[in-house]
Amino acid sequence: MRLFWTKKARTRLAEILHYIEEEFGEAARQQFRSRTHEFTNLLKEFPEMGSLEIRDKKIRGFQITKQTRVFYRLKNDKITILTFFGSRQDPKK
Repeated sequence: MRLFWTKKARTRLAEILHYIEEEFGEAARQQFRSRTHEFTNLLKEFPEMGSLEIRDKKIRGFQITKQTRVFYRLKNDKITILTFFGSRQDPKK
C-alpha cells in the first residue's frame, strides 16, 4: 500500500518532535522518530491494525506511545496519515 501524509500530520509530528527534544533531549527525540518510522512500516503491511475510531469517515487510530495517538484513513490502496494527537491535549482542538 502507498502511504501519504497530510500537511497537518507533518506539522503535528514536527511539533511533537520539537517538544520531546526540548523536554527530554535528542535521544528521546530519536527514539520517538524511530518508533514512528517502525509504525509506518508496519502500517503498510497491516493497514487495518488500528481501531476504527470514526466509522462513517473510516478513520482509524493507533496508540504509538503512552502519550501519542496517530489517526489515519484507508481508501483503496492508499493510507493517509491524518494527524497525531497528544493524550494530554484538549480533544476539541
